[in-house]
Amino acid sequence: MAKGEITINEEYCKGCELCVEFCPKGCIEMSTEKYNSRGLLMPVFAKPEECTGCTTCGFMCPDAAIVVYRFDKDKTPVSED
Repeated sequence: MAKGEITINEEYCKGCELCVEFCPKGCIEMSTEKYNSRGLLMPVFAKPEECTGCTTCGFMCPDAAIVVYRFDKDKTPVSED
């Protein structure tokens, strides 16, 4: 199974929490201390070891603030073909 990794563009994110709500593995949580430049609380990739790279968070993000990377066991990018 592929493993995943995400990046969150904090300046695009508006803190809507859809990524948190829809992550099937609970990998993303809302921070209680991390804010972007607009003063909005940000989600954080809290459980990277659980991420499968399913891309649900990226699809649910209305602001395209999340990029999902999928890797095989040796961190080689997985093709979507």
